[in-house]
Amino acid sequence: MIHYKLFLKNPNSHYIYVDLTIDGISSEIIELQLPAWRPGRYELGNFAKNIKRVDAFNENGESLFYEKLSKDLWKIETNGAQTIKVTYSYFTSEINAGNCYADDNQIYVNPVHLCMYLPDRINEEHQIELVVPEDYQIATSLTKDKFILKASSFDELADSPIMASANLQSDVYVVNGIKFWLHFIGECKPDFDKIKSDFAKFTATQLNFWGDFPVNEYHFMFQVLPFKFYHGVEHLKSTVIAIGPGYSLNKGTTYLDVLGVSCHELFHTWNIKLIRPYEMFPYQFSKENYARTGYVYEGFTTYYGDLLLLTSGVFSVNEYFETLEERLIKHFHNYGRYNLSVAHSSWDTWLDGYVPGAPYRKTSIYDEGNLIALMLDVYIMKYTNGDKGLKDVCRVLYEEFGKRQRGYSEKDVIDICEKIAGVSLIDFFNKYVYGTEDFEIPLKECFDYLGIEFLKIPSTTICESKYGFKTVDFGTNKKVTLIAPYSPSWKAGLSIGDEIVAINGYTLKNDCHDWMNYFKDSEIELTVSSNQKLKVIKLPIVLKPVTYFDLFKLKQNIIDNQNYLKWVSLNS
Repeated sequence: MIHYKLFLKNPNSHYIYVDLTIDGISSEIIELQLPAWRPGRYELGNFAKNIKRVDAFNENGESLFYEKLSKDLWKIETNGAQTIKVTYSYFTSEINAGNCYADDNQIYVNPVHLCMYLPDRINEEHQIELVVPEDYQIATSLTKDKFILKASSFDELADSPIMASANLQSDVYVVNGIKFWLHFIGECKPDFDKIKSDFAKFTATQLNFWGDFPVNEYHFMFQVLPFKFYHGVEHLKSTVIAIGPGYSLNKGTTYLDVLGVSCHELFHTWNIKLIRPYEMFPYQFSKENYARTGYVYEGFTTYYGDLLLLTSGVFSVNEYFETLEERLIKHFHNYGRYNLSVAHSSWDTWLDGYVPGAPYRKTSIYDEGNLIALMLDVYIMKYTNGDKGLKDVCRVLYEEFGKRQRGYSEKDVIDICEKIAGVSLIDFFNKYVYGTEDFEIPLKECFDYLGIEFLKIPSTTICESKYGFKTVDFGTNKKVTLIAPYSPSWKAGLSIGDEIVAINGYTLKNDCHDWMNYFKDSEIELTVSSNQKLKVIKLPIVLKPVTYFDLFKLKQNIIDNQNYLKWVSLNS
């Protein structure tokens, strides 16, 4: 048996201490591996950087020699010991949906971060023992025996987050006889009646979409923060969602974010936890799991995470359109779409992860993948006279791969789409999945088919529309975040990261756009701090402007458009 005891010494040091006990040893050496990444985030996390002091002991408490073979692999000489104990501590100082965290209010663990494992014994039972105060409640999908948590294998353990606190707020709703738990930690007052009503609607729609639910219960686990935050991580039987601010949990954009991320993560129960590319079947925790199908496991999920809120009646048409407009803006404002396809950007998440990285370099498996899913859905509808859609592709993937516990290939996805559509789609995939063809024309065709007006509107700020640069507030000044290639600001020498401190000699007091608009018909001099050096950027007079960073609006043209109604019905 492999047994982990987790405890705190000084909660505010944010160190979780681990005593790992391994019995049944019969070899002269054992190797302990710590995962290098976690499923759901396709980049190396290098969790070993958080490990402090590793020691190994035999049954008599005598020290055993060990050495590191790589950054996260330890070799221990057993000297005939049949049971050994390995001790170490793990630093946790940041709360998000995929991390670990400990303080005097809670212990929150994603075991994939801090549980070393034996590669040749991953299929054995693994246990976690939590040493916590008696009044702590535990939220987890693992089997519980008070403070002992059991997993049938390391894979289950790695996929099962744990939250424990005396201040856990929990409730449950039931759909099709299955319990769906809601757990909240953090300063908030959940409106459980409202939340359960909305969650039950999109849950029922998802169960109908797929035809069944593959597990016997599910846990939504919320880390509620006092500031604006949005992050979710999927697991087979649960999800952790970090959201904020807690004071607006039940209203406005925060509540819409709660709904959006929750619907998205539940969809992952099928799409990635079961329906998985062959490159990740099984997960290889010690190295990169390269795959070009991020547009399927994240793009399809992003598409349906939003759309099923509409078809279940949780979102209004306008609320759904607003989320889709955000996806459109992210796509069309990303000049990386001309340089690296979504398929190859999927591969490169392992290179530069989820940070912006080099400007204009790559696309997003979430945003571009979402729009590819939309186009595939509509094209399949068109080719089948409204009888089938992308939902049918998803269900074949579930039946042929998810339920059979085998991974799909890139070719499998294309073949299934073509079989459902009844036509060749290779041109579509070559242009938009593996190529960098512009999405605007095919998207307009799809919206026209659904009776949705697709409007392109100039940005309301001339920084963006006329001169081609985007900014964010930086104190009373503005910081440049993105510049359109070959735009007037690009040609004038403005750089990403420049801080605009004055316009035509007037220092800024949160009035950048007002001064830009005031001087719009004359030459503009921007005084910027670039790497702490002041310089002047002269923006020319633009007589015949080409608009940059356009906005996009969607409007339902004909309320009872038959194609629109079929689209909603197919995805209900």
